[in-house]
This record gives sequence, C-alpha cells and structure tokens, in this order.
Amino acid sequence: MAEQVIKPDLEFVKGVMAAGGDSLKKCYQCATCSVVCKVTPDKNPFPRKEMVWAQWGLKEKFQGNPDVWLCHQCSDCTAYCPRGAKPGEVLGAIRKQSIKQYSAPGALVDMVNKKALLPLIFIFPAVLLAVLLSAAGTFGIPEGDIVFSKFAPIRFIQVVFTPALLFGLAVGAVGMKRFWDDMKKANKVYSGDFMTSLISTVKDIAGHNRFKKCNENADRFTSHFLVFYGFVAAAIATALGVLYIDIMGMESPFRLGYGTPVKIFGNLGAIGIIAGIILMMSNRFKHAEKLGGAGSYFDWLLITIIAVLGISGFLAQLSRIAGVATIAYPVYFIHLVFVLSLFIYLPFSKLAHMFYRGAAICFNKYSGRE
Repeated sequence: MAEQVIKPDLEFVKGVMAAGGDSLKKCYQCATCSVVCKVTPDKNPFPRKEMVWAQWGLKEKFQGNPDVWLCHQCSDCTAYCPRGAKPGEVLGAIRKQSIKQYSAPGALVDMVNKKALLPLIFIFPAVLLAVLLSAAGTFGIPEGDIVFSKFAPIRFIQVVFTPALLFGLAVGAVGMKRFWDDMKKANKVYSGDFMTSLISTVKDIAGHNRFKKCNENADRFTSHFLVFYGFVAAAIATALGVLYIDIMGMESPFRLGYGTPVKIFGNLGAIGIIAGIILMMSNRFKHAEKLGGAGSYFDWLLITIIAVLGISGFLAQLSRIAGVATIAYPVYFIHLVFVLSLFIYLPFSKLAHMFYRGAAICFNKYSGRE
C-alpha cells in the first residue's frame, strides 16, 4: 500500500474555526451526519469526509469539491450530532473560505468577512453615493412635490447602479468558472448531458426542491422562497422600468399610477422580501438551541442588508404618499445605499451561494453522482 504524506494547513483550520466552525474539533467521525442528511449523494456522501479533512487541515481536498456547496445548511446533521460538532456550521465556514479562494479583489473579500470592518461596508457606498449626488447637484431635499427622480435622476441611477451590478455579476461569474474548472479537474468522469443538467438545476432552484428535504428546520423553505421570488419580482419591475423609459421613451412609468406593472411587481417584491426576512429571523431564533445557534456574522450581514433594503424601500413609498419630504428623501437615500451595497458585495457575501451552489448542483447532475 502506497504511503501518503499529509501536509496540514494550520492556517486553513484556524480560518474555518474563526469563520464559525469553532466546534470542528469535537467531531469523532461517527458518521451520524452523513446518515441523516437528505441531500447528500449516495456515492461518497458528505459531510463526514469534509469534517475530517477540515480537522486535518487538508485544504487541497476542498479544491473543486462540490459537496461543500450541495449542503443547504438545514442543520439536520447538527441536530442529531451526539458530540455537538455542528457539521452544518462547519460546512458553512468552509464555504466562506471557498468564496475567499475564488473571489477577487481580496480587499473586498476581507472587508465583508471581517466583523471589525463592518462600518466600512456601509460607509463606503454611502460616501460614494453622496459624493456622486453632490456632483450631480441633487444631494438635498428638493422643494415641491415628492418626486424621487428629482433627488436621484433616472439616468443617474442607470449610470451608477448598472456598472455596480455588472461588476458583482462579472466577479461572481469568473469565480464560478474557476470553481467549475476545479471540479472538472478533481472529478474526471462525466456521464450526463450538460444542457439537461443545467435545465434540471434551474428547476431545482426555482422550486427550492432541496429545501423541502430538510426536517429539523423545514420553515426555511418558506422564508427563502419568499425572499427569492421577492427579488425576482423586483427584478421584473426594474426590467419593465427599463422597457418603459429606454425603449418606449416614457419620462417615468410611475405616472401611470399604482396599476402600472412596475408598481405591482415592485410592491409584491417588497412584501415578499420583508415577509421572508422576518420569517427567516424568527426561525433562526426559534431553532437556535436545536440547530447550533442563530447564525454567524456572515449570515446576519446579508440578512441585515436585505431587511434594510426591503423596509427602507417600502417606507420611502409610504412617506412619499404621506407627503413628508424630510423623511421620504433620507429614507430613499438609505435604500439606495443598501441597493448599491447588495450589488457591490454580491460575489463576496453569502449571496455568492447563487453562483457556487448552482454550479455544484449542476455538476453533481452532470457527473452522474446524483
């Protein structure tokens, strides 16, 4: 039998433990986690092997490993773990390390991951937006009727926010491509058709099918479903706005009143996001003792951004209807700051899951492991 030299990466171990996997060393390899997991593949299941790799600091084993991302952190494994090793939290911490590995620039990755740098996460987009609005000559509370386009003109929104979104999507796409290449290197056998696998993956994500398999935290399906489709509705409203303004030449689609599809989808999106986030926060505290805690800093950062984004957007509309300009414009500015934050930090925050988890699910089908 050939000898294998193990070269532990102690910095990787420390990184996993610091990122929320501090219970890692409690694992004694009983395999309960792999037995109770409903989403693990039958062939070479997780998270048992990932736990031992992380304990030994075998960082290279996670290079191109799709299983870390197949985990949806429903925490069935954590609830049944006899040692309190919290496998779900450990895999969540490993995913953070994976995001750092595949994303760039490193400065933004560190800013999002380090709790001490939290103020900078929001100060940076707030100052940037304030400077740009001042340069445009609109940073203030305009007189007369409350019209948000007097504060942040539509063209200004397009010029500033579109590049921010494209930046986030581009960085995420590049990271996903690197991850896909690593998965192909680590797994040489493919028995599926790529397009069939891709279509099946889209159906899985659209239906949140894997969330339905969770037992101990089944409520996560509803909260994630609401937030997901809240963003879908908001994206449709944005796309319709572009259609009305840039293609049909309307000055503002909002003048059509509350019956316009932009308003309908926008409000439905806001309601879905707010309801989903409230349910998500409630579930985290309700199941905290059973599932190993209410979540890490990394989890709550995204929850906070989404919650403030949804609530501020709704409050801005209500204060505009009420005619209170001194509240409407500042709240709208806060809303814009958090939208910009969401776009800029898209590939560095927990939203990066949309890139890497989607790729992992697709590859799992493509490689024939599912």
